[in-house]
Amino acid sequence: MWFFSDDERAVQQVARQLAQKELAPCIQRIDREEGFNREAFRKMGDAGLLGLVVPTVDGGAGLGAVAATLAMEELSAVDASTTLSYLAHLILCVNQIARNGSPAQKTRYLPKLISGEWLGGMGMSEPEAGSDALGMKTRAILRGRHYILNGSKTWITNGPVGDVFYCYARTSEGRKELTSFIIERGLSGFSSGKKFEKLGMRASPTGELVFDQCRVPLENRVGEENQSLAAMMRNLDLERITIAGISLGLARAAIETATRYSRERCQFGRPIGSFQQIQAKLAETSSWFEACRALTYSTAKAWDEGRLTAREASLAAARAKLQSAQMATHVALEAIQILGGYGYTREFPVERYLRDAKLMEIGAGTNEILRLVIARQMLGEAATSPAVAA
Repeated sequence: MWFFSDDERAVQQVARQLAQKELAPCIQRIDREEGFNREAFRKMGDAGLLGLVVPTVDGGAGLGAVAATLAMEELSAVDASTTLSYLAHLILCVNQIARNGSPAQKTRYLPKLISGEWLGGMGMSEPEAGSDALGMKTRAILRGRHYILNGSKTWITNGPVGDVFYCYARTSEGRKELTSFIIERGLSGFSSGKKFEKLGMRASPTGELVFDQCRVPLENRVGEENQSLAAMMRNLDLERITIAGISLGLARAAIETATRYSRERCQFGRPIGSFQQIQAKLAETSSWFEACRALTYSTAKAWDEGRLTAREASLAAARAKLQSAQMATHVALEAIQILGGYGYTREFPVERYLRDAKLMEIGAGTNEILRLVIARQMLGEAATSPAVAA
């Protein structure tokens, strides 16, 4: 994009080179085995990618949503699974500690998270609270100098392998009164539940977090009791902007693979790229991709410049995430169609692109929820007005 700064373009290049060197050689194997490329995070730390959105005073790069989204796009064009784990680490854990943590919390956690020695994640979704995040039931009760947490979180990216989790719990009866805690692996009463077997994003471990009389030191509470909702919602908007970058990377890789195949594959004595139906697929998918890329990065730029009110940020982030996710799934399907039988096999990566892309229509807000968010922000009270009897 024309407005990328020199620093942002440098991030793009670093991420692209790291993806080719550290992610490309093993993604097929760890996708098949449902493994995890932990070593890649240490390399990301060395490259400065794990502190992109952390202020320089706290040891980070002091960049923002544009830089983070660029990193997501470049990494996911090679390995979307590891990129999803990267997003959970950088945006859902590191960014929240950097923005909301106390000086002591930043000093304790950020250096090891930024270096890649520790892996982070977030605990919000629960078995009965997915799209309805405010329906969470995990409770935290203060007992002296410790909180006692009981409950569970599910669908947690990095859950089986993470070291530090930024978690939300209920500390009062109010539906909107949530409190944040930094949970370290090793705390008494804290454990990881089962690891899920998944259709896609198979190299990004997903599982449960279990709190059974978990003792959390008072100093691990982030901010005041019952005051975490605004920060949680704001970070969800940032997540939606940056996760759109994963959809962009997947779509770009699918388009590049399909284009290359269309040049090389011959049928009826000529390249299949000479057939108008193939040309139409490439033209439509590349155009939708470019439109979503412009939407995503213009939203990220507006976020970084502080030009969005809370309402505008919610609306813009939902639009970018919704359209990019739908686009990536469609593009991956079209790439499979162009490759025909080869596209349906693991000989080419487009079947993995499709499996990975589908999660983008579910995680960080389903397509259905995002449509509601967009409509309600546009219509205001009219969107939720009850019917009037005739």
